[in-house]
Amino acid sequence: MAPAAIEEKTRLSKDLEINKDLLDEKLDFDKNFDIVRREMIIGDRKMLMLSVNAFANSELMAEILYSLHQLDREDLSVDAFQKLFLKHINYNQVQPMEYLEDLVENMLSGPLALIVDGLDIAIMLDVRNYPSRSPDEPELEKVMRGSRDGFTETLVVNTALIRRRIRDPKLRMEYAQAGNRSKTDIAICYIEDIANEDLVDSIREKVSAINIDGLPMAEKAVEELITPGNYWNPLPKVRYTERADVAAIHLLEGHVLVLVDTSPSVIITPATYFNHLQHAEEYRQNPTVGVYMRLIRYLGVAISVFLLPLWLLAVLQPDLLPPALDFIGPNKAAKIPIFIQFIIAVAAVDMVRMATIHTPTALATAVGIIAALLIGDMAVTVGLFNTEVVMYTAAAAVGNYLTPSYELGFANRLISLFLLVMVGLFRLPGLLMGMVLVLALLISTRSFGVPYLWPLIPFNAKALYNTLVRRPVPVVNLRPSILKPRDVDRQGVPVPARKPGKDNKQPDKK
Repeated sequence: MAPAAIEEKTRLSKDLEINKDLLDEKLDFDKNFDIVRREMIIGDRKMLMLSVNAFANSELMAEILYSLHQLDREDLSVDAFQKLFLKHINYNQVQPMEYLEDLVENMLSGPLALIVDGLDIAIMLDVRNYPSRSPDEPELEKVMRGSRDGFTETLVVNTALIRRRIRDPKLRMEYAQAGNRSKTDIAICYIEDIANEDLVDSIREKVSAINIDGLPMAEKAVEELITPGNYWNPLPKVRYTERADVAAIHLLEGHVLVLVDTSPSVIITPATYFNHLQHAEEYRQNPTVGVYMRLIRYLGVAISVFLLPLWLLAVLQPDLLPPALDFIGPNKAAKIPIFIQFIIAVAAVDMVRMATIHTPTALATAVGIIAALLIGDMAVTVGLFNTEVVMYTAAAAVGNYLTPSYELGFANRLISLFLLVMVGLFRLPGLLMGMVLVLALLISTRSFGVPYLWPLIPFNAKALYNTLVRRPVPVVNLRPSILKPRDVDRQGVPVPARKPGKDNKQPDKK
């Protein structure tokens, strides 16, 4: 994609009328009712204030205007800009602006623009007050015990939630913008003396290279723009989280976060398959309970992927089963072939899921009851479906809901459906061929250079043990080696207590 041509910027004029004409040409005030203009005379100088309605904090604006109206002609007769900027504007978030394009871009993002007649430099006051909701607990990452605050659609609120948990001066929040028209704010977050420098540089370069008109879909558009490759690969190459504590622990491990304004989801890079299977609840419980929860979660994910293909294979080729398992399979045939039943059942589960999402909360329960009783039960009663098909499809759906990552859950569902089709078409050879293809996809997938199946492939025994077993916090002292962190030790070298001696002599008791 060819880079956009560099636009030559226009310097502001000392004549306020010329600046007003230039601004009107850019913004067309008559067609933008939400751009507020306030012309006034302060200290015998004409001034123009520009802001976007509902972005500027009216109380702060009133205080600033009150202090400005106290100025006399003598206060602005000499070095007017220096006196305004350094003395008379009693506000901390202030910056000068020399070019018309920069002024318009900044003003449209929320700050207040102050243009003074006789000055060719405008003053931007960041008095933004974005409309936002409170940081509520995320719906997809609920915990029984733990914090209930989650990210919101406001970037500065999200950065504050992270800084509240990591008060390290090495924590970096690099600002960037993307979208030629949307000018979307982006923050690249990492801990400078932990995160791998090459990883940070790579993400910074990819974000700065984004060349598109806008990012209305926020974090998802950014993900696809900074993770080039096979876009049809269903496996998520980054992990999303709406929990500030989850974001903080990944920062301490050496990951790099990408925060996009207007999105409550934070991008975690890089992310392996096993990163998507971790959940905050495991670390909010006793280590023994955490180990049990993690193993149950892994078992549920495996059931969601392999249960339906394996049961269908057992029905289509019952000779593969040992005598002890000859009870597996339907007792009587239904009016629809088993393979088609499974395809319809899997599609029906996704239909119910999507219908529940798009249904008002008060009616969501009713939709589930209708799907379970009127559709599922009646289909079995009239002989269209076998009871076992409904039962196993429901078990696979429950296992899929155990996946903490919504994106990985969808990928696992597509993999299960692919294996189901392969079994339905080719029986046992189809299952083996499908598993080989899925394994090849997993092995070939990389997230910012990190193998997707690490620490299984390439094999790292200690890291794999840490992945499968939730270890107590005091014994987890190393960061993941695959991230190549600059500081590998999480606990540091303990300083031994000094003992009484020549350098630390205790006073004699007399």
